Amino acid sequence: MGEELQITETTQSEQQTSEQSKPKLDLKLFGRWSTDIDVIDISLRPYMNLSPMHVAYSAGRNIKKQFWKSKKSIVERLFGKLMIPGHKGKKHYWTSGPATGQINTQYRIVKKTFEIIESKTKKNPVEVFIRAIEKGSPTEGIASIEYGGVRYHKAADLSPQRRIDLALRWMTQGAFQKSRKNKRKVWEALADEIMLAAQGDAKSNTVAKGVELQRQAQASR
Repeated sequence: MGEELQITETTQSEQQTSEQSKPKLDLKLFGRWSTDIDVIDISLRPYMNLSPMHVAYSAGRNIKKQFWKSKKSIVERLFGKLMIPGHKGKKHYWTSGPATGQINTQYRIVKKTFEIIESKTKKNPVEVFIRAIEKGSPTEGIASIEYGGVRYHKAADLSPQRRIDLALRWMTQGAFQKSRKNKRKVWEALADEIMLAAQGDAKSNTVAKGVELQRQAQASR
């Protein structure tokens, strides 16, 4: 028994020393910004992947799994929404133009957007982006119910996955529309949209759409 205890103690000490000797990876997004951000909204926390990585791109690795969106990086989900900012509902309202194509286009847009946010706010742009999603995601929406040949709206709680999807959609659509109307670069418009949404400003398309949806839900109770 004494020999067995000595063996187990030595193996545990060896494991501890080996773990301490392993180098810790300090991966930063785009090689510049840390993703160690605390998500304040508890309901959104499991659905925001902020794992440390240099390039937020999974190449569709989890697309066949259930709830695969939550496995992707939240910045990569922004990449995906930037590919179709011209959609409105299920129709192609405006042409998405230069925003479509390879992932390199979205990579450059988001990187330039985060650089502008960092220069203006002096904060980690990933944290500002997370706060914008929290402020712009509505908690209540409407569902269409048909009863007796009559269709009417009913208030319904939104799932966390749906809340994030809506916030990202409104964020990219608002930035794309502002860039088209005012002849601005899309990364400049996206940076302004994210900063306004993080402050809860009604000038942000994300916040304005969320408030409008919750007002409709309150009227449909």
